[in-house]
Amino acid sequence: MIAQSRPFGQRYAFVVVAVIFLCLLIAAGLRSAPSVMMLPLEASFGWRRDVISMAAGVGILLYGLTGPFAAALTERIGLRRTLLAALLIMSGSTALSLLMTEPWHLFITWGVFSGIGSGAVASVLGATIVNRWFKTNRGLMMGLMSASSATGMLVFLPLIASLAQAGGWKPVAIAVAIATAALVPIVFLLVPERPASIGQVRYGADADDVPPVSPASQGNFLTHTLSTLRRAAGTRVFWYLFATFVVCGFTTNGLVGTHLIAFCGDMGIGEVQAAGLLSMMGIFDLIGTTLSGWLTDRFDPRKLLGVYYAVRGLSLIYLPYSGFSAVSLIIFAVLYGLDWIATVPPTLRLANEAFGDRSGPIVFGWIVAGHQVGAAAAAAFGGTMRELQGNYELAFMIAGMTGIAAACISLLINTSKPAFEPEPQAA
Repeated sequence: MIAQSRPFGQRYAFVVVAVIFLCLLIAAGLRSAPSVMMLPLEASFGWRRDVISMAAGVGILLYGLTGPFAAALTERIGLRRTLLAALLIMSGSTALSLLMTEPWHLFITWGVFSGIGSGAVASVLGATIVNRWFKTNRGLMMGLMSASSATGMLVFLPLIASLAQAGGWKPVAIAVAIATAALVPIVFLLVPERPASIGQVRYGADADDVPPVSPASQGNFLTHTLSTLRRAAGTRVFWYLFATFVVCGFTTNGLVGTHLIAFCGDMGIGEVQAAGLLSMMGIFDLIGTTLSGWLTDRFDPRKLLGVYYAVRGLSLIYLPYSGFSAVSLIIFAVLYGLDWIATVPPTLRLANEAFGDRSGPIVFGWIVAGHQVGAAAAAAFGGTMRELQGNYELAFMIAGMTGIAAACISLLINTSKPAFEPEPQAA
């Protein structure tokens, strides 16, 4: 195959990062949309809040479970094919939701299909791109990739909240469908399969660099994905990382991402104002996660995780007693925003240290699946607690305590010895 020349030399890796950043941003906007749509759907159809939360939880769960399979599928059929298919599924499912009239329609469109589509455009994609296109500066690049989730909130939430307030849930679905469809030609034109496709090597690598080849590039990708999980599950480090990411999902997009706007609504704060609070968190997470990537290249990632989870837990415990004044909400937005996704760069570094560059992205995919299991549980848990108690206070208190527990677990992680023997690399 003849390599197709592109401008910028090795620096073309940054063009790829920019496009993938945009894809992750739009996927984050799609995943955050149900939090804005919750009250309009409740008003439009009379559906109970716990039913809507369950549909959101299904989407979050599949978002996570799709990740490791998407990482292996990317190696098997190609990055562009996988990414383009995911974008088309995301656009089609959200557009199809415009026809829904029953709760199960919500489960199928915003739960099943959007979950699968967005799951292929998630942190695992970022990990694959970073390992494939960068030899150096990986922590910083993964920090930027992870920050796309925050930027997605920053860009989309005020817009879709205004759309929801002015016209209900349908304009939100239309906006998301158009945004995802618009990415298809951009990805097709600007994202090569790998550096060798344009006659380059990974950024920061020597001219004779030979990147690792994943065993998933040959054979049955489903078998390889499950085999990698089986081997990783026999190690203690995997379960420590998995447990902390379950808590990460429980305390971020599961509870706060899904229910904070509704919680603020219960406290007399309007949707647009509450969405603005999430956007402020997005600004600080953009700063915090990028900084976390820089710190991950220089400091012990276990200690970084310990600090991040402790601050997050204390922030969640503080919120129900903050009084929801403007000053107290700003304090919460700053503290919570700084480490919303800051846990991703150190977690990916620990996964790569323990499982190697070849298996690390797929193992990380399974760890991210734990994140979404926790997020799905929190989405359903928050809605159930709201129906049972009439408020969210205890739900946020429990989430805060899990953050403190995750801080303690982080300090137990040890990657000094290989977690498992690598599979033979294909000749």
